[in-house]
Amino acid sequence: MSLASASEAPDPPHDPYAPLRIPNFRWFVVSILTMAMGAQIQGVVVAWQMYDVTRDPLALGLVGLAEAAPFIGFALYAGHVADIRDRRRVALVSLVLLCACAGVLAVASTIFFAPGRARPGATIQLVIYGVIVVCGAARSFLLPARNALGADLVPRPLFPSAVAWRAGAWQVAAVAGPALGGVLYWLVGPTRSYAIAAALMAASLVTVARIRPPARPPSVRSAEPALIASVREGLAFLFKRQIFVGAITLDLFAVLFGGATAILPIFAAEVLHVGPTGLGGLRAAPAIGAVLMSVVIALRPPGRRLGRTFLRAVIAFGVFTIGFALSKSFVLSLVLLAASGAADMLSVYFRATLMQVMVPSGMLGRVSAVNQIFIGSSNELGAFESGVAARLLGTVTSVVVGGAITIGVAVVTNWLFPPLAKLDSFADYAAAFDDGDGSAGPITRGPPSGPS
Repeated sequence: MSLASASEAPDPPHDPYAPLRIPNFRWFVVSILTMAMGAQIQGVVVAWQMYDVTRDPLALGLVGLAEAAPFIGFALYAGHVADIRDRRRVALVSLVLLCACAGVLAVASTIFFAPGRARPGATIQLVIYGVIVVCGAARSFLLPARNALGADLVPRPLFPSAVAWRAGAWQVAAVAGPALGGVLYWLVGPTRSYAIAAALMAASLVTVARIRPPARPPSVRSAEPALIASVREGLAFLFKRQIFVGAITLDLFAVLFGGATAILPIFAAEVLHVGPTGLGGLRAAPAIGAVLMSVVIALRPPGRRLGRTFLRAVIAFGVFTIGFALSKSFVLSLVLLAASGAADMLSVYFRATLMQVMVPSGMLGRVSAVNQIFIGSSNELGAFESGVAARLLGTVTSVVVGGAITIGVAVVTNWLFPPLAKLDSFADYAAAFDDGDGSAGPITRGPPSGPS
C-alpha cells in the first residue's frame, strides 16, 4: 500500500465498541479490571499499614523500591519468555503468585495485628517488604505477557479502540480499588481487606483461563533464539524509533518525579487530616479523571496533532501536581488529582497505541518488557524517590519540585526528539512502517485515516 493511497482513502466509520464484540477480548478486559482492583486494594492497605507502623515517609518509599528492583531485574528475560512461550500460561502463573502474595499478607496481618497483641515492629515490615519483592517479580512476567496477549486478541485496525478499553478498565479499577481499600481498612481491618484483594486476583485468574487466543504464526511459535540475541534484537528495534524512545523517556521522568501516590498517606494524615477513608479518595481521584478521559478517547479518539497533544498533556500533569501539593482543601485536592489523572491518561493512550501499531506480534513481548523498565517500574521508583524527597525536603516542597521537574523534562524532550512533537496521526506512522521504512518519522501530508 502506498502512502498516497493511504492518505487519500476515505475515513472508515469509527465503531468504538467493535473490540468488545470479541468474546476473548471481553474476558481479557474483565481480567484487567479484577486484577487491578485487587492490586489497588492491596496497595492502599499496605501503604496505610506501613505508615501506621512506622510514621516514616522513607518506609513508604522503600515499599516502592522493594517492588521495582525485581520488576526491573526480570524485565528483559520476562519479555523474551513472552515472545517464545504461551503468553496466556505465563500470565496465569504470574497471577497465581500474586494471589498467593495477597494471601500471605492476610495471614501476616492476622498474626501481627491480632487484638490485644503489642504494636508490631520491624518484623511485619520485613514480611511486607518480602511479599512485595515477590509481587514485583510476578508483575515483571505478567505485564509483557498480558500486553502481548492483548494484541493477539483483536485485529490490527482495532488496536487504538482496544487500548482505550483496556486502559479504561484499569482506570475504573484504579477509581474503585483505592476508595474501596480505604473503606475496607476502616470497616473490616487489614486481614479481610487482603482476603478480598486475593479473591479479586483469583477472579482475574479464572477470566484469563477462559481466554482462547488465536494461534500465533508458526514462525513465531517455533522461533526460540538465545536470550542475549533475542533481547538485543528487541532493543535494536525499539531504539531505532525516535518517536517511541522520546515518548517512553518523557513518561518515565514524568512518573518518576511528578507522582505523589506513595506519600498520599502523609497528605491524608498530616496535611488534609482525612484519615484512611480520605486516603482512599485521594488514591482514587486520579483514576476518576483518567476514566472520564478514557471514555472520551474511546468514543472520540484524537486523530491529528498527536505529538503536541502528548507533550501538552505531560506539562498539564506537572501543573496539576504542583497545584495539589499547595492545596489545603480536600475537595480542591481531589479535583486537581482528577485533572492530573485525565492528563496522564492521554499520555498512556498515546504510548500504548504507538507500541501496538509499531511493533510486530512476535516482538511485542520484548518491546513491552523494555517499555515496562521505563514506565512500569517508574511508578515504584517514583514511590522511592517521593519518600526520599519528602524526608529531605518536606512533603509539600518535594511534590512541588517534582511537578516543576516534569514540566522541564517535557520542554527538554520536545527539543531532543523533534519527530515526537511533529507526529500527526497513528495511521500515517503505521503506513510508513507498512512500506518498509523502519526508521521513518511521521508522515504529515494528507488527511489521516483515523485510528480506527
